[in-house]
Amino acid sequence: MTQPAPDKRRRQLIGAGIAAASSPLWFNIARAQNSAPIKIGFPTPLTGAFSAEAQDQKRAAELAVKEFNESGGFNGRMAELLVRDDKLNPGEAATRTLELIEKDKVDFVVGSLSAATQLSINAVCKERKILFNSISQSDAINEAKDWSLYTFHEALNPHITAGAVARYAFPKFGKKVVYLTADYAYGHEMVRGFQRAGAPLGVQTLADIRHPIGASDYSAFLPRIQALKPDVLVLCNFGRDLVNSAKQATDFGLKSGTKIITPVLLYTSRLAGGADAFDGIIGGTSYYWGMEDTVPSAKQFNDKFRKAFGGAVPSDYGALGYAGVRSVLQAVRNAKSTESLAVSIALRQLKYDWYKGEQFYRKCDHQSVQSVIIVESKSKNMKDKNDVFNVLAIEKPNEQLLRTCDELGHKVTT
Repeated sequence: MTQPAPDKRRRQLIGAGIAAASSPLWFNIARAQNSAPIKIGFPTPLTGAFSAEAQDQKRAAELAVKEFNESGGFNGRMAELLVRDDKLNPGEAATRTLELIEKDKVDFVVGSLSAATQLSINAVCKERKILFNSISQSDAINEAKDWSLYTFHEALNPHITAGAVARYAFPKFGKKVVYLTADYAYGHEMVRGFQRAGAPLGVQTLADIRHPIGASDYSAFLPRIQALKPDVLVLCNFGRDLVNSAKQATDFGLKSGTKIITPVLLYTSRLAGGADAFDGIIGGTSYYWGMEDTVPSAKQFNDKFRKAFGGAVPSDYGALGYAGVRSVLQAVRNAKSTESLAVSIALRQLKYDWYKGEQFYRKCDHQSVQSVIIVESKSKNMKDKNDVFNVLAIEKPNEQLLRTCDELGHKVTT
């Protein structure tokens, strides 16, 4: 059989390609690829001791996705949030994350509400080169041994949070300190942050008393704390643990001779525990809705949240869910890509103000550099049920207050 001449053969191939490209099947495949949703996996403990905070994370993350989609998405592609319950368990968190990546084919992962679960989520994402933006406090996730080019940390970390509260509280309330500590990474790292910040102030640790996560009864610890006569009691715990320990310390009468502080004074915990239990307790937070009187982006964020959720105001950890997702989606637009490496590079360069003032990610470890708000719980002169804190001070974003890149194990070249 005679073969066609080369030029004729080339014309035949080009013609066949044009015909294939214009066929309904080819068109449908291309259209499906161009309109496929941008999937964001969102593992968080919807059940368990931190469920109230997790539910608010979910709501705020949904708001970020809604805004992105209503503004046109990316090249016509809409975002989709795939929420999974990690049950506050590192093994469960790893399993759900693996399913999100392998089965659901998510493009990115944002989430977590525990120092332990975020490390297991990060390990899965790191191995598969999927970008992960953590919205829970941790020091370890920024350290070189756990970090990767795909690891970002939108939340504050214990070093900076505890340090800010220590710098405010210890000079005012005294130098003899007892810690009541949840016995896992969050509690341990918070104690370390307080002790490091307290050392140059001459602060003395009288005891570090540890309790299991999810404890309901603190009565065995309270007589020992009272006997030590500390100037300051630091509740280094979170969620339901913070509520229970604050209530029982108040009922036991510890406030009569001791100032109670906590590294993270949660809005949700304050609502759950009530005004009397938390009255006078001081702590740090990444966000308080009452900042709207002085921070324009806080007012904008609050108003959008109120409109979406029946007049409710966002919590501190809810705001992190919003910022964590919004930052990733903005980086998609900036990178003009949904590939994790390209988005990672764009996220490293992002400077943003979504809800609390200016923020940026430090280059060496992808820690979000941001303010820490010092608040005090109040029981009087509240304008409404949400008006639970007085803002005492705001420690401005300062990269110099973070642990150094060298200490974290990152080799920085200039």
